[in-house]
Amino acid sequence: MEWLMQLQGQVVGLDTAPLIYLIEQNETYLELVRAFFGAMSQGEFQVVTSTLTLTEVLVHPLRSGNVELAGQYRDIFLDQENLFTLPVSVEIAEITAQLRATQNLRTPDAIQIASAMQGGAMFFLTNDIHLAAVSDLEVLVLDALQTA
Repeated sequence: MEWLMQLQGQVVGLDTAPLIYLIEQNETYLELVRAFFGAMSQGEFQVVTSTLTLTEVLVHPLRSGNVELAGQYRDIFLDQENLFTLPVSVEIAEITAQLRATQNLRTPDAIQIASAMQGGAMFFLTNDIHLAAVSDLEVLVLDALQTA
């Protein structure tokens, strides 16, 4: 996959949806996210995300009582040495506020982008087309990558 080549040696911000697609094996995006997380696991690039990602991925499994699925999500945050999770710090909160003020992002999206920026990311993987307008990072939207 050609788009993965540009990520080599880089830091990539990660939104919640690609992780959900991987763990829950969403057939539409599975090939793309397997390739992404496989390359990450091989150390081709590092990935940074917010602790908000863990919050977002755990809601559905906890609501439905799916302890196994919740465990799979927790494990990916513990088992991947090239996946870094940043807490919402004062610096991230300030970047978040600036993004909300200038780009009219929803708070969760702004936290994700701010965490990626604070973590040194040049790219951000998502499937939210609205985030493609963010100019601070090169936003990679899964739907667009499928058609490329």
